[in-house]
Amino acid sequence: MAISMNNHVFKGHKTLLGNKFVTYGEIELPSRYDLFAKSKAGFDWGNGGSSSVQLAFSILYQLTNKQLAEENAVKFTNDIISSLNSRDWVLSANKVLQWIELHCDFEKQDEEKEVTVQKQIVPTKKLQAKSTRKSRKNNSNVVKSICKELNITQKQLAEILEVPEGTVSSWAVKNEIPRLGKKAIEFYMLNVKNQKIVDSYRNFQELLQVS
Repeated sequence: MAISMNNHVFKGHKTLLGNKFVTYGEIELPSRYDLFAKSKAGFDWGNGGSSSVQLAFSILYQLTNKQLAEENAVKFTNDIISSLNSRDWVLSANKVLQWIELHCDFEKQDEEKEVTVQKQIVPTKKLQAKSTRKSRKNNSNVVKSICKELNITQKQLAEILEVPEGTVSSWAVKNEIPRLGKKAIEFYMLNVKNQKIVDSYRNFQELLQVS
C-alpha cells in the first residue's frame, strides 16, 4: 500500500488548447506569486523555463517552507519538473519528500533555528527543555504507538512509507522519527481519516436507498 494516493499527489494536465492546470489533493495548486514571482504566466513543465521554476517553488512550498522552496526551486526544476514531458502527469508527495531528503539541508535549517532560539532562552528554561526531552524519551515508543493507532505492523509501516524495514526498526530503537518521516506519516494518517469519512458517507447513502 503506497502513500501516493489521490489526495497526496500533484497532478498536471495540459488541455488541447494549451492551458495548463496543476492540482494537489484534487485542489488547484496555488501559484504563490506573492512569495516567489519568478513567472506570472502560470505553470509549465517539461523544460527549465521560468514557469517551470514557478511550479517547482509552489510544489516545494506546499510541503516545506519558503526558504527551502526558494533556495531549491531551480535544482528541483532541473531534476524533476523538466522531466515531466507528458501532457498529463502525477507526482507523489512522497517522491518530492524523498528528493528533499537527498538534496536539501532541511534538518540543518531546523537545527540552526533551534540554536538561534536557544541563545535567547535563559538557563532555567534550558533546563526545563532538557527535562521535557528526557520525559518524552521515557514515554511509550513513538513507532509502536503509531503502529498501534493504525493497527499495522512495523513492516507494513515501512511499506507504506516506501523505506527499508530496517529504517523503521532503527526509528523504534532510537524512539524517534526524522522530520520527513513524520511528514509522510501525517500524510498517510490524513488519507486514512478522509477515507473513513468517505466510507461513512457511502454507507449513509446506501441506508437511505434501502429505506
